[in-house]
Order: sequence, then structure tokens, then C-alpha cells
Amino acid sequence: MSQISQGPSLQIANHAHGISHVFIRDLELDAHIGVYRVEKLGVQPVRINVDLTVQEAGVPVDDRLSNVVDYGHVVDGIRAIIAEGHVNLLETLAERVAAFALQDRRVLVARVRIEKLKVIPEARSVGIEIERSQQAR
Repeated sequence: MSQISQGPSLQIANHAHGISHVFIRDLELDAHIGVYRVEKLGVQPVRINVDLTVQEAGVPVDDRLSNVVDYGHVVDGIRAIIAEGHVNLLETLAERVAAFALQDRRVLVARVRIEKLKVIPEARSVGIEIERSQQAR
């Protein structure tokens, strides 16, 4: 039986600890993803959800984008990752998205959920959810 490392886990906003919660909900994009021949013929829709535990900088926000984690930048990063080309596994895509989000040192934890929307006719979606942290890098 393997030992599970207890690093930081996702926290929702917590004023006492200077934590904010940045999130992206239900981002739907077309991606070249999948291991099966039919999946390699074109794009398929994916839904992406991202939750970030962010250590607040300790400085006033002052209505300046540079003083916060920019969800628009994260979305642009996700689009760029998808634009890089075909990926076989949702797990690979999720790892790349989490790694991108964690490039901002204020992001302590990234939870990424990615779903394929039209793979199994009887299911609304199938997918993966991962959680990665700065400590685990």
C-alpha cells in the first residue's frame, strides 16, 4: 500500500489566512484529444473547470490587474496548451493546465477538471480531476 503525501490542498477563500479562490467554470473548447483512431480525425468538445488557491500578496489590490491572479491569463494559457496540438489523454492535458497555473507563485494549489462531452452517448460527460500544489513541484 502506497503512502499518500499530505501537501496543501485546495482551500476556498479564507481571510484569516490571506487566501483567495480564483476559479474558471465550464470553459468549453474544442480539442484534438484521444487515443482512438476516430478521435484523431478531428476535434471534440471538452469542458474545463479550474480552482486555484491563491496566497494574497499582502498589498492592496488597488484595482490593478497585476496585483491579482488573472483568470483571463489562465484561460489564454489553456487555449494555448490546446492549440499546441493533439494530446492522447485527458490526464496529460490536465497536468499541463495545472502546471501552467502553478507558474504563478501566488497559486498554491490548482485543481483541474476536464471532461469530454460527446464520447459515450449514454453519459453527459467523462473526465478526470487532479489537484497539484507548489510543494509537489
